Amino acid sequence: MGKVDMSQNILKYTKPANDFNEAMPIGNGRIGGMVYGGISKELVGLNEDSVWSGGLRHRVNPDAKEGLKEVRDLLLKGDIPAAEKVAFEKMQGVTPNCRHYMPLGDLHIEFDSDKENEVYGRFGAENDSKDSDKESKKNAFYERILDIGEAVAKVKYETGGVTFTREYFVTAPDNALIVHVKSSKKGAVSFKADIDGRDDYYDDNRPVKDNMILYNGGTGSENGIFFAAVLAGACIGGSIKTVGGKLVCKDADEALIIVTARTNYYEGKEYTKKAIAEAETVLSKKYEDVKKAHIEDYKKYFDRVSFELNDNSDGASNLPTDERLLRMKEGLNERGNNADDGSLKVASKSDNKLMELYFNFGRYLMISGSRPGTQPLNLQGIWNKDMWPAWGGRFTVNINTEMNYWPAESCNLSEFHLPLFDLLERVAINGRNTAKEMYGITKGYVCHHNTDIWGDTAPQDLWMPATIWPMSGAWLALHVFEHYEYTKDIDFLKDKYHLMKGAAEFFTEFLIEDSKGRLVTCPSVSPENTYETDKGVRGCLCIGPSMDSQIITALFEDIIEAVGILEESGYFKNDDELSKEKAFADELKAILDKMPKPEIGKYGQIKEWAEDYNEVEIGHRHISHLFALYPEDMISPGETPELAKAARATLERRLSHGGGHTGWSRAWITNMWARLYDSEKVYENLVMLLANSTNPNMFDNHPPFQIDGNFGGTAAIAEAVLQCTDGVIHLLPALPNEWESGKVKGLRAKGGITVDLSWEKGKLSSAFLTADADTKESVEIDGKTVSINLKAGARTSLTI
Repeated sequence: MGKVDMSQNILKYTKPANDFNEAMPIGNGRIGGMVYGGISKELVGLNEDSVWSGGLRHRVNPDAKEGLKEVRDLLLKGDIPAAEKVAFEKMQGVTPNCRHYMPLGDLHIEFDSDKENEVYGRFGAENDSKDSDKESKKNAFYERILDIGEAVAKVKYETGGVTFTREYFVTAPDNALIVHVKSSKKGAVSFKADIDGRDDYYDDNRPVKDNMILYNGGTGSENGIFFAAVLAGACIGGSIKTVGGKLVCKDADEALIIVTARTNYYEGKEYTKKAIAEAETVLSKKYEDVKKAHIEDYKKYFDRVSFELNDNSDGASNLPTDERLLRMKEGLNERGNNADDGSLKVASKSDNKLMELYFNFGRYLMISGSRPGTQPLNLQGIWNKDMWPAWGGRFTVNINTEMNYWPAESCNLSEFHLPLFDLLERVAINGRNTAKEMYGITKGYVCHHNTDIWGDTAPQDLWMPATIWPMSGAWLALHVFEHYEYTKDIDFLKDKYHLMKGAAEFFTEFLIEDSKGRLVTCPSVSPENTYETDKGVRGCLCIGPSMDSQIITALFEDIIEAVGILEESGYFKNDDELSKEKAFADELKAILDKMPKPEIGKYGQIKEWAEDYNEVEIGHRHISHLFALYPEDMISPGETPELAKAARATLERRLSHGGGHTGWSRAWITNMWARLYDSEKVYENLVMLLANSTNPNMFDNHPPFQIDGNFGGTAAIAEAVLQCTDGVIHLLPALPNEWESGKVKGLRAKGGITVDLSWEKGKLSSAFLTADADTKESVEIDGKTVSINLKAGARTSLTI
C-alpha cells in the first residue's frame, strides 16, 4: 500500500486492535465481522443477523387486564407507589425478557509458529496494548486500515524484506466473508484456521470436503434458531486442506479464507445446504472477480452522497484515526466545559476532516449493517461479541432503533429503511394479540419499549422507568410516512398504510380522560425518567407524559394526510371503503382536538409530564419531551417561536446538569440544536460526541458500544446543511462557522428531491435540486423563502 491517502474514507491504525472497541467492522447487511488485525494470531469476530437466543415467547401477564383497571384507578387517585406495585405484579411480562442477539462465533487464524520470529513478530489480536506497541516496533512496517469508500479492511506489515498483505470484506453478491492473504515472497503464507467462540456447536462439526469444515449450532427448542457456518479455503502455490478440526494452509504464495453462514430463520430446513453451496460458489471464482463485484455493489450505494469540508486540522488529518480522536479529546479537556449550559467556549484542536469521516462512516455502517431482506439494525447494528450482550442487543424502540434510521432518508439510503418495516409487520401481528390480552383492546396493535427478531410486543424487563410504555408501535409507524415523504412512493404507502392505521386504532380505545378533560395515555412513562411530585413522592408510572401526546398527534396527522393522498391516487376500492377511511380520519381529528399540546413549565422548559413535576435527575439522558422538536416537526423557531425558546431552555437545563453523557443522547441533542438553527451548538456538540463518546474504531460509546449514536451523529451533520421542516427546504440552516467552505452532493429532501450544495466563507455559493417528479417546492436560503417549480429529472440551479 505504501503511504495511505488519508482521505475522508480511510480509518487508519498503526497497531493491531487490543479489544472490540479498536477492531474494524465489515459486513454485508446479514453477515458481520470484526477485524482485529493480529499478526501471529488473527481474530475476526463473526455475526449473522438472525442468530438469536430462541423462538418467540408468549409473555403477556394473564392478570394484565385486571391490573390495568387497578393501576388506572390508583393513578387517578394520586397513589403512585401503589399503582407501580400493582403494575409490577399484574402488567409486567410473566417472562421478563424477549429473545436476545448472539454472535455466530470467532474466526481464528494462527500463522505458522515456525516462521513467527522470522517475519511475523509476536503480538496478536488481544494482547496488552503496551505489549502490542512494544512488539510492533520489531516490524519494519505495520498498518491496519478500513477503506469505507470500498468497504474493504486491510492489514499490511513488512519484516525481513517480506511484505504480507491481508484484505477482508463481506460480499453481498456472493454472501460470504472473505479473508485474502498474500506475501511478496513465494511460499511464505502458512496458517491454521478454525471457528470457535460458542458452547453450543454440535458434535458433528467436521470437514465435509478436503478444504471445507461445517459448523452447526443453535438455540432453543424445535421452534428455535439453528445455524450452519462453513469455513473453506483455496490457495495459489503450496497446499490447503483440513487437518482434524482446522483448515491448514502450507507454503502458499497467497490464500483465500471463506466463511458463509445460513440459518433456519431464513432458509428453513435447507440452511446447511445453502451455506455449503455458497462457499462452493465463491471457491469456483477468482478472488479478483469476487472483490470487484463486492466493491461495485457497495459503491452504487455509498457513492450516492459525497461530503467535503475545509481542512482546519493543522495537519492532523494525516494522523491515525485513534490519535485524531485522542487529539480532539485533549483539546476538549484543555478548554473545559465551563459555560452555564455545559457547552464549550473556545475552539481548539479542530478537525473538520474527522467530522467528514464520521459522517461517511455512519453511511458505511448502514450499508454494511442491514440491507433489504435482512434484519433491521439492532442496538449494535450487526456487530456483537457477547453471548449475553448489553440490553440483549435487541431492538430498543423507545429511541435507539428509531435513531438508527434517522439518516436513512436524508442521506439517500431509502431502501435501507425497509428492514425496519419488515420488523414492524411482525410487531403488528403480535401486537394485536398483546392489545387484546393485556389491554382488552380489539382494534389495532401495541408494542412496548423493546422487541426482538420475532416482533415480541409484551412489556420487557422488570424496570418501572421503561417497561410500561405502550408507544413504540406508534413511533415506528411514523417511519412509514417519513419514507413516503422522501420517496413519494405511492405503492409503498398503499402497502404499508395498514401499519399506520393499526398503530392509531389502538389509541382510539386506549386513551382516557384526565382530570382536565384531555385525552391522554394511562398508564405510561416518560421513557426511563423519574419525577417528583410537589408532595415529595417519586414515581415513573404516570398519566399523559408529553412524549406520548406528541407521538400520537404526529401519527394521527400523518394518517389524516395519508387518507387524502390515497383517495387522490384511487387506492380505495369503492365508495364504501373510502367513506370508512374518511370517517376514521374524522375520528382522529376529533381526538386531536382533545389531546394536550406542548406546554411551557415553571422553568421556562417544555413540560415532560402532563403535570409540571420536577425531574429527579435533571441531566437525564432521555429528552423525550423534545420529540416535537426532533425527530418530529412540531416545534420550530419560525412557526412556534415561544415553544422553540422553551425547547432551548429545556436543552440548557439538561446540559447544565450533566446531560448528554451517553453517545446517543449527545447525538440527539446535536440534532435538536440544528433544528433551533444554532450552528455554534451543533459544532460544540459534535466535538463532544467525537471526543467523549466515540471509541477508537469510531463506534459510538454509550458506554458500552451502541451503534445508535453513530447514526444520530450522521443525521445531525446532514441536518446542519439541509432540513425539511414547516413545509420548507432549508439550505445551510445550521452551518458551523468552522465549516467555512465545503460541498455536499446527493442528500435528499422531502418530496423526492436530490440536493447538491456548495459554500464559501460560510455562504451558499451554489445549489442544485433534482426532483424525481414534477413538483413545486418552497426553499429557504439565507432567511429568504422562494417558491420554485422543478421538472422531473432536471437538475435545477437556484439563484443565489
